[in-house]
Amino acid sequence: MRGFKLKDRCKTTQVHAYNANPFPTISPTSSKLQYPTIDSILSESPFLPYGLPKTHSFEPPLDLSLKSLDFVQSLAHLYRKLQMTQDFDKSLLHLEQYALLYTLGDPKLLRRCLQSARQHAVDVHSKVVLSAWLRFERREDELVGSSPFDCIGRVLECPKTALLHGYDPKSVFDHCQSHGPLQPPPNQISDANNFLTSENDGGIVHFCIQNQEVNCIRGRIAALSAPLKSMLYGDFIESEKETIDFTHIGISVDGMRAVDSFSRTRRFDSYPPNILLELLSFANRFCCEELKSASDSYLASLVSDIDEAFILIDYALDERAPLLVASCLQLMLRELPGYLYNPKVLCTFCSSEAREKLATVGQASFLLYYFLSQVAIEDNMMSKVTLMLLERLKECATETWQKALSMHQLGCVLLERKDYKEAQHYFEMAIEAGHVYSVVGVARTKFKQGQRFLAFELINGIISEYTPTGWMYQERSLYSLGKQKILDVNDASRLDPALPFPYKYRAIVMVEEDQVEAAIVEINRIIGFKVSPDCLELRAWCFIALEDYQSAIRDIRALLTLEPNYMMFHGKMRTDHLVELLSLHVQPWSPADCWMQLYDRWSSVDDIGSLAVIHQMLINDPGRSILRFRQSLLLLRLNCQKAAMRSLRLAWNHSTSKYERLVYEGWILYDTGHREEALAKAEESISLQRSFEAFFLKAYALADATLDSESSSYVIQLLEEALKCPSDGLRKGQALNNLGSIYVDCNKLDLAADCYVRALEIKHTRAHQGLARVYHLKGDRKSAYEEMTKLIDKAQNKASAYEKRSEYCDRDMANGDLSMASLLDPLRTYPYRYRAADGFQMAI
Repeated sequence: MRGFKLKDRCKTTQVHAYNANPFPTISPTSSKLQYPTIDSILSESPFLPYGLPKTHSFEPPLDLSLKSLDFVQSLAHLYRKLQMTQDFDKSLLHLEQYALLYTLGDPKLLRRCLQSARQHAVDVHSKVVLSAWLRFERREDELVGSSPFDCIGRVLECPKTALLHGYDPKSVFDHCQSHGPLQPPPNQISDANNFLTSENDGGIVHFCIQNQEVNCIRGRIAALSAPLKSMLYGDFIESEKETIDFTHIGISVDGMRAVDSFSRTRRFDSYPPNILLELLSFANRFCCEELKSASDSYLASLVSDIDEAFILIDYALDERAPLLVASCLQLMLRELPGYLYNPKVLCTFCSSEAREKLATVGQASFLLYYFLSQVAIEDNMMSKVTLMLLERLKECATETWQKALSMHQLGCVLLERKDYKEAQHYFEMAIEAGHVYSVVGVARTKFKQGQRFLAFELINGIISEYTPTGWMYQERSLYSLGKQKILDVNDASRLDPALPFPYKYRAIVMVEEDQVEAAIVEINRIIGFKVSPDCLELRAWCFIALEDYQSAIRDIRALLTLEPNYMMFHGKMRTDHLVELLSLHVQPWSPADCWMQLYDRWSSVDDIGSLAVIHQMLINDPGRSILRFRQSLLLLRLNCQKAAMRSLRLAWNHSTSKYERLVYEGWILYDTGHREEALAKAEESISLQRSFEAFFLKAYALADATLDSESSSYVIQLLEEALKCPSDGLRKGQALNNLGSIYVDCNKLDLAADCYVRALEIKHTRAHQGLARVYHLKGDRKSAYEEMTKLIDKAQNKASAYEKRSEYCDRDMANGDLSMASLLDPLRTYPYRYRAADGFQMAI
């Protein structure tokens, strides 16, 4: 029996409809509706100017990252490599792990890989890139007033610590220095190169610069480098002179005075950047390694904004100052994606010459270009910038997996750009590097060039040679004809029910056969457990075809919540414009109507409907931060973490009070894996203003750990304090539900039942699950089963309810409920584990 934990804040999956036939086979002889035909609908509808999608032009996107034929085996192999590798060599292995896991689309898992890579980063360059990458994943640049020097307060992402040499993997989760620009590093006196230690030794030498003299100690200047020692004490004529002309050396009087001061003390005073650049140039001219290192470090500490970075990076590259280059790169990388298309950024990274220039100072790597290319792909996959960065990625690739990844991604981008021959070339190179999945790219390019049969044979060969998987049949369906096409699509769903393409394809076939209602039922099945903009768009098209504009506008508003800049009809119409057109044909809602609609949809676990209502409310009141926060909770429940984080950042940006901003910042930290920092934000918020959300955040973060009796009592106290603060029924129902789960864990079942009943009184439907658990613990399985049945009857989200109800019935009924849970949401793992354990028990 699995307990209902407080951490189930918002993790459930939406299910809107259930089709009793899981994988319908569509026959060319299917009966068609006589009226209305789809052609008549399209000719009359003002909202479908570009028609509905057609099966002949519909195809799934290629996976952009590494895709193993045996995922578990590949992960196990990588794990063994990590176990056998020295700690200081693990960073790139964790990056490979990131590339392999990318196809799963789990942001938290990917972030953990990047954190591990940063933890084991040895050199400054890797630390800088990985710290910037972690910042990019959190999109902190979207917070109003944020600085590129901001971090989570840990060494892991600290821009200052990233510029320090040394390897200490245990320290990355320690607290870092205070925020703000870097401070100049302390310079310790080093006599390693000194061969004279007294001012009287060697006497005074006068360096003349444009009729001004700078008096220096000959021995101290000579100690700066071997060339200076040879000039002042060797066979050169200057060794016999007391005055040496330095007018044409490229250093000013102030610069030479700084050289003299450094030669005496091995320290810097507070010099402006132009003097430090002169010192750097002087150090390079005369091979003064200690002076160069000190100048490089000091200059690196002075880079405080992006404009300074743009100016200084050219000097840094010319003078080959690695730390200064790293500091400038850090500012550029931490400002991504905002500065991606800045001419200076493009000049620094995009060309082969730029990469070679960076390489001369150890600042060009596969890691750097992997990060940059990922940013570019996410922004605009088809841009010239993306293509150039991937070409640089290919040039930096040394290991087999790196070559496979870079070639495959180049192929994908070129395919999107319709450069089919060049794309095929890169896909074939990826296959040579061992990436079998790139055969899909070769097949796609051949198909685009009119070689359908060759494409079919390629994929058919993969199916014959390897253990078949869903994506293989999905791909072959593109090149199959007649009944075989539908058979392949259905086989793809059978082997991998989570693939979206088969559902969409079957829905489009149904639309073409004038079965629009059946198409909606089909697309509901994928939306039920994997919400995506393209699926919502397809369903909206169907609703428009049926003139069900209320349902269409619901889906389009939810779509805009996921992707605010989405373009419908193959990128030909702004989605918000379509909302405006449809709004003229539906009943308008007042603000009070919206709140009532939100309350009803939230209570019936209609997450997409709730998102649509909140979107409409935000159109009328875009600065309402609490609505953005509610939006984020729904998006997390739908497993749309990136969109949820964007909503949280917008909530932060629109907050009018500091205590509110602290709460939203705390949730951002918590949802990106920084629990202690989230707790600190909650406590700071409470110190400013007692509020429901601050107490709830603190209780939730504390409960995300194994609780002893003392800790449980404290969490109970916090939730009771939250309930005393003003809030609405939607959130108070959640608090009561969570309070009930803590009481259950403390074996205070009557108090728990009271909380659940109070939550149900304010229509918090999920409380049925908690109350069922109480009945079960009291030995009343019949009441527990009935309580879960009530939840199934009320909620549109039914998968988790069927799964939970299976615990309160006999074996046959349990198997029925778990089969239904798997059908509604194939991504839920418990039903598979239960059936496996049940089969094992039967076998013995």
